[in-house]
Amino acid sequence: MNRDQKAAAVAEIADQIKESQAVFAVDYRGITVAQVAELRGKLRDSDATFRVVKNTLTERAADAADAEALKSVLEGPTALTFVRGDAAAAAKAIADFQKATGGELLPFKGGLMEGEAVDAAQITAISKLPSRQVLYGQLVGLVASPITGLARTLNQLVGGLAVALGGVLEKKESGEIPSGEAPAPAAAPAAEAEAPSEEPAAEAEAPADDTNNSEDPAEGPDNTEETQEG
Repeated sequence: MNRDQKAAAVAEIADQIKESQAVFAVDYRGITVAQVAELRGKLRDSDATFRVVKNTLTERAADAADAEALKSVLEGPTALTFVRGDAAAAAKAIADFQKATGGELLPFKGGLMEGEAVDAAQITAISKLPSRQVLYGQLVGLVASPITGLARTLNQLVGGLAVALGGVLEKKESGEIPSGEAPAPAAAPAAEAEAPSEEPAAEAEAPADDTNNSEDPAEGPDNTEETQEG
């Protein structure tokens, strides 16, 4: 690889570091070409790329991408997984591969997560988290539950109103409720129905020409009703 090719490789790796949500470093010793191809297919589902790189080129790329923490894991044969999508799913794909091979291949060395350094134990913990798709499903379930309950309650209310209106219609058709007639007003209390037969004596004996003490009916209390908004 000449100087120009090395410069192009460094620039490409630096771009991959910058564009990735996470970068996982593993030791790739003992893995076959066929196994690499199989792993890359599984990582593709989480928008991740598996790449074997030279440590010297990756160190220069880490400097260019301002990812100093990544340089600490560049010891011995190193392959990098650049994750642009679901970091938990990508870590799980590698962890499942490790289990399938008896834990001897692709041990985690460390890496980056959202620009912060993570060690091997932390990547293993990330691999045990639910995938983004599972988390979305759980979130949709939580959101949909109260909506379903609200829809059921509204359906019950609407159904009850329909039954009530149907009962009123049946009563009108049977004549129990007169159609188009307002209900008769309630009878007034006996105390209010009987008006006094005679004016009080004091008012009957008042002088007819005492205009200063007479009350003009036009200036009586305002009988306007106030309407309250419910």
